Amino acid sequence: MEQEQQATAHPPVSAELSAGRNAYLKERIIRSVWFATAAFGALSVFFILAFLIKDGIPIFATVTPGEFLFGAIWNPTGAVPAYGTLPLWVGTILVTIGAMAIAAPLGIACAIVIAELASPRVRAIVKPAVELLAGIPSVVYGFFGLIILTDVIRVTFSIPSGETWLAGSLLLGIMALPTIISVSEDAISAVPKDYREGSLSLGVTRWQTISRVVVPAALSGITAALILGIGRAVGETMAVLMVTGNASLIPDPLYNVLSPIRTLTGTLGIEMGETAIGSAHYHALFGVALLLLVITLAVNISAMMILGHIRAKQTGTGNGPGRTAALITRFRREIWISVAAILLLVVAVTVSPLAAVLLAISGAIWWYLLPRIQPRYRQTAAFGLLYAALAVVLAALAIILGYILINGLPAISWEFLTTAPRALGREGGIFPAIVGTLCLVAGAIAVALPIGVGAAIYLVEYTRENIVTRIIRSGVDLLNGTPSIVFGLFGFSFLVIYLNFGVSLLAGQITLALMVLPTVIRTTEEALRGVPASLREGSLALGATQWQTISRVVLPPAMPGIITGAILSIGRAAGETAPVMFTAVIFSSRFLPSSLSDPVMALPYHLYILATNVPGAETNQYGTALVLIALVAVIYLVAIAVRTHYQKSIRW
Repeated sequence: MEQEQQATAHPPVSAELSAGRNAYLKERIIRSVWFATAAFGALSVFFILAFLIKDGIPIFATVTPGEFLFGAIWNPTGAVPAYGTLPLWVGTILVTIGAMAIAAPLGIACAIVIAELASPRVRAIVKPAVELLAGIPSVVYGFFGLIILTDVIRVTFSIPSGETWLAGSLLLGIMALPTIISVSEDAISAVPKDYREGSLSLGVTRWQTISRVVVPAALSGITAALILGIGRAVGETMAVLMVTGNASLIPDPLYNVLSPIRTLTGTLGIEMGETAIGSAHYHALFGVALLLLVITLAVNISAMMILGHIRAKQTGTGNGPGRTAALITRFRREIWISVAAILLLVVAVTVSPLAAVLLAISGAIWWYLLPRIQPRYRQTAAFGLLYAALAVVLAALAIILGYILINGLPAISWEFLTTAPRALGREGGIFPAIVGTLCLVAGAIAVALPIGVGAAIYLVEYTRENIVTRIIRSGVDLLNGTPSIVFGLFGFSFLVIYLNFGVSLLAGQITLALMVLPTVIRTTEEALRGVPASLREGSLALGATQWQTISRVVLPPAMPGIITGAILSIGRAAGETAPVMFTAVIFSSRFLPSSLSDPVMALPYHLYILATNVPGAETNQYGTALVLIALVAVIYLVAIAVRTHYQKSIRW
């Protein structure tokens, strides 16, 4: 009888042990899958870099690195080919300097208004407007610049063509504004309230508190914002390609802002599609892409280091913002003198020495008079300038959208939206381009969303901060800062040629997926971190496994943030031209794609070709631009609405 009782007791124990082993094995498998997705995001940037090196290094069998970097002539198709990139990277630096001279003061001023001065109602209007400015596709900026801005410059300065360095800097300045405003506003908002209250309690004005306490304490974040803005300007392709004239020469004199120039990205966009694969010219272009990637990686690594320093201070592991504020206050005079000297040098080089002298005299007079003006008058003048900067930014948005809306509405009809193009796009509609864009976006999200969500789950839920997570996050950040044209070249070299996908829908979808992957990862991370730790602890205390806790307790409340990230990724993918122009798209097709191996039409590329290569298509140009803006705007507005709804409804 005792043996029978033991026999009947053993099976449940064995079953329990077996179930425990199965649960443990399942957890290990799930953890390994999420680790693989996280590693994929980090390895992607290194894989892209390796492939660029593979295709770029052979050019140095033709020219030396010194000749490639400092040669003054870029003429790969000449009788005697020349591969000097000096005018290309000088042009890139010049147009970026001009852009930051516009974007930096406007962006910081707008950030101060949003963070410190605006009422909640005004902030609720301005922040979505800034996000909408970020959502306008670069090809639409380029189209507006080509049609309107260059003509204004041509007439104003009585020059043969308005496609100049000035046009490129103006456009890039507007495009860099959202990045600078967003990051600067976050940095200013992160300054503790105690700083403001302590300053105001001493009897100083609100402007003195902002300028001498808040802004110095947020200076690291503002610096990071400016660096990220530089990265945005350096990596832009379509806008500069359409408005800078694309002449591979160094302005003479160097400060001639009305000279045409050519950038690194513009060179890739112009020449890659017409280059024989495997030729010296082909390898030279990959060398240009490698140079561009190195520059942008250096810029983004600098921003990452500064932002990491900020996070260390906020978590109490650094010296704290108070030390920064104290140092800035102590050396404020020296800092202002240094900034003024740099500004005068830039003006002297880019405008003229006479302008620098006049600016120096005006600055000296202002420096002398400023201490003698009563603080309340200084505050009134400062606030007036800040609100004027915000008005300029909103006016730029209104002008761009208003002009395209007014001129694009006459083109919108049922036929335009539902038929194929005819007569090289001068007639007919854009239905295949709409469908092609949606197919590209759907495939990109289908690839990026599971990988991005899995990577974020691993980084937040399965591991603590260590060397592995830092490497993964650094890789994701660098991938996020990679110029879109570099993704296009990587997709062309690896997917189209090496894997023999050809110019196809599949190649474009994978390329876009790599581009939007960092956005999905970052937004999902923030959503997961927003779920209180007490929910996880309660679930685990009841005996649930880690994956059961994540899937049933953590993911449901984090889903709105994940959906928001997916929608923002859709908006970005829908408006991109450079990543798909070498991998997926054709200009005109009467038929819809029947398989993943077919090339497709896409709205951004269709607009680019109409604007630059098809005369007499003005009506359809504006109509295509309006449809593209409307598509992206609707996507971003949905994301904003989802975020706002759940911010109001979720209270922990």
